Amino acid sequence: MITTPEQLVFELPHRTAMGLEDFLVSRSNEAAVDLVDRWPDWPIGAAVIAGAKGSGKTHLANVWLSRANGKAFEASAISRDTVPAVAASGAVLIEDIQRASDEAALFHLLNLVREQRLQILLTTDTAPGDLPITLPDFRSRLKALPLATIEPPDDALLRAVLVKLFADRQLTVEPQLVDYVLVRMERSMLAAERFVAAADRRALALQRRVTRAIAAATLDALGY
Repeated sequence: MITTPEQLVFELPHRTAMGLEDFLVSRSNEAAVDLVDRWPDWPIGAAVIAGAKGSGKTHLANVWLSRANGKAFEASAISRDTVPAVAASGAVLIEDIQRASDEAALFHLLNLVREQRLQILLTTDTAPGDLPITLPDFRSRLKALPLATIEPPDDALLRAVLVKLFADRQLTVEPQLVDYVLVRMERSMLAAERFVAAADRRALALQRRVTRAIAAATLDALGY
């Protein structure tokens, strides 16, 4: 008997993100979720979320941005000239600090946290301590900020993500198929998205539902 995607849902909390899609919470990302939840009761007005591309850090950062009624800026666009206008926002999301081109400008922004009661959330794909920062004061200040790291997805999260991605495309799959894919695919959220999209295309081309044979062919085509 074929089981519907709704019957495949695993018991993971959902976090609705102010008009964005539901966010699935597991041990791999709960520290970052907790960091966002604790705002505005952060010990200082700044914090960092680190995680690989596709890990969900942008989603969580936008949850915070909506709550804080702030503005988002790319770290690469921050310069000494733009700092006053950025700080005037009151609450600021600085994305991808690994791409910063003006470390002194970002250091100045962090200095304004206390002076102007500025609220700042920074995101990075690399832990602050591993970033190739040349300005010692900025490195020290950054490493002192509260940090939440989104770890690689665990089995519970990847399984739930696969179920959700199939359901989003109105695809009916068996529970055993999800488990079959889970142990063979790359361990990342982006890999899950690529697999479901490719399996959907293959099933449509063959005018069949997503079977184990289609899943196996898709995994093989993706190099898994």
